[in-house]
Amino acid sequence: MLQHFFLHSFFGAPKIPFHSVHQVEQSTPNIIIWAAPAMFFFVLLEWYLSWRENRHLYEKKDTIGSIAVGVGNVIINFFLKLSIFYLIILLYNWIPWRFPLAWWTFIPCYLIFDFCSYWAHRISHSQRFWWATHVVHHSSENYNLTVSFRLSWVQNLKIIFFLPVALIGFHPVIFFVTSQIAVLFQFWVHTEYIRKIHPVIEYIFATPSNHRVHHGSQDKYINKNFGATFIFWDRLFGTYQPEEEQAVYGITHNIEEKANPLVLNFHEYIDMWKDLKSTKSFRKKLFYIFGNPLQIAREKKNTLGQRNGNKTPNTTIFINNKAETEDVQKKAI
Repeated sequence: MLQHFFLHSFFGAPKIPFHSVHQVEQSTPNIIIWAAPAMFFFVLLEWYLSWRENRHLYEKKDTIGSIAVGVGNVIINFFLKLSIFYLIILLYNWIPWRFPLAWWTFIPCYLIFDFCSYWAHRISHSQRFWWATHVVHHSSENYNLTVSFRLSWVQNLKIIFFLPVALIGFHPVIFFVTSQIAVLFQFWVHTEYIRKIHPVIEYIFATPSNHRVHHGSQDKYINKNFGATFIFWDRLFGTYQPEEEQAVYGITHNIEEKANPLVLNFHEYIDMWKDLKSTKSFRKKLFYIFGNPLQIAREKKNTLGQRNGNKTPNTTIFINNKAETEDVQKKAI
């Protein structure tokens, strides 16, 4: 009897009627919208300090591109929010175990959500299909708070990585609150002004120092520090790297149209389409879609070299924010 009461109390929440989905969606706080004024205040503060100290952390076109991508992302999420709500509620009603809407469920939900975020992020760097949904975040050659706005317009495809969180039975409101707070946490880590913090905090959380490493293009920084909120996932799975030298930001083949949000969001898909048209091999087509971006870049480099008679190509090769061929142009001169 006691066991039945315990299970019913924790996992016996009622289903959510679909006629009340809109009401539930309206009751979910828009935390990111509420936080927007504070975010723009700190962006202006950082820009002012950078200008006054002549640090050149902001570049006009790059900043316009970041803000344009961020605004577009907010608009897209506004129209998709209700549809995603329906999906999460459908899963919530389908499973026989359901947590009630209780504040304490936020804690395990956030921890599991961040674990899924680690693997979604890591896979986004190892498969081109997913890298195309993430490259916009790495394309800035500067590192400032506006870089946190660079969230892909197609990033909702990655909801597949977070379905396990919904299937555990967390209430949809808790799921969406967790998602928003997880996104907001990543705002403050995109700055040069906060250096290393207390060692305990650096050991547990994805601090600005830890995240600068992730954006660095040096060999030692490549594919490191994927954690969104907690950095101990990287320590656990062998992808942690401390900040040891100033990071060099951007991707190897930096984008010329820095203020164009369409180019920033979809240039990798255009490159992918060109690669698909360049081969008749079905196996190679799959490789160009789902292969490791680094391996694809090497393959394209070798192919280009053969076409040029094994001469060093006079262009840089795009390598998933890798520094491996950043000096190709110099060697060719």
